[in-house]
Amino acid sequence: MRNLLLEICYDGSQYHGWQVQKNALTVQEVFQNAVEKVFCSRLDVKGCSRTDSGVHANSYFVSFRTDKNIETEKVIMALNTYLPKDVAVLSCKEVEDDFHPRYSVKSKEYVYKLYNGKIRNPFLNHYAYHYRYPIDAEYLNKEAKAFIGTYDFCGFCSAHSDVEDTVRSVKNFKVFKENDMVYFKVEADGFLYNMVRIMVGTLLFINEGKIKEGELEAVIKSQNRKRAGKTAPPQGLYLNKVKY
Repeated sequence: MRNLLLEICYDGSQYHGWQVQKNALTVQEVFQNAVEKVFCSRLDVKGCSRTDSGVHANSYFVSFRTDKNIETEKVIMALNTYLPKDVAVLSCKEVEDDFHPRYSVKSKEYVYKLYNGKIRNPFLNHYAYHYRYPIDAEYLNKEAKAFIGTYDFCGFCSAHSDVEDTVRSVKNFKVFKENDMVYFKVEADGFLYNMVRIMVGTLLFINEGKIKEGELEAVIKSQNRKRAGKTAPPQGLYLNKVKY
C-alpha cells in the first residue's frame, strides 16, 4: 500500500473550509470526488489543517493510501483534470507509511492580506480585507514581536473551539506594507481556531489606539478573549507554507 503526499493550492471563496460537511461544499469533498474518479474508490483523504470558510491556501498538503501503481506525475495530471478550476495539485510523492499530513507538521505559516486603499477594489473582495484607516506597518511590526514565544493563547481562540491544549509557540511575526497592501505573516508550531484572524484584529486595535503601545504582552498573558481585538474577516487569510 502506497502513502501518497500531495501539495495543493486553492481559492477558498466558494467553499466552507476544508473539512467535509453535510450541507455545505468543502475543498475536501471536491478533492475526494476527483480522487474517486482517478482511483475508482472513495479513499480516505487526510488534510494538514482545518481552514475556515472563505480562507485560501497557497500551499496545503493532503495524503491518502492506494494500492494502484499510477506514476506520481500522472496522478498530478489526472487529478487536475477532474478538480474544479479553483483547486490544483502542485506536486505528488510517496512518503513513509507512518507519515501524517497533520501530525507530522513541524510548523505552519499563514499570511493575512489587507488592502489599505481609500476606495475598495472590486477585484480583491474575496482575497483581501479592505481596511480604510491609515496603517503604520512599521509600528505594528514592532508591536507584533510580542506574539513571538511560547504562550497560552486561549485569549486568541474562538469560543467555538473544543481544543484543550491552547499553548502554542510562535516562531516569527512580520508586518509589512507594499503600496496599498499590508501583509501580516506569522509562523508557529500550530494555531488555534481563528487564532491568526484574532491576532490581526488585535494589531488593528493597536493601530486604532484601542490597545496602547506595549500592552500586547499583557493582553496575551491575561488569557482573556475580551481584551484582544476583533476577529478579522476570513477572505484575507492564506495558509502559506507547511514545514515537515
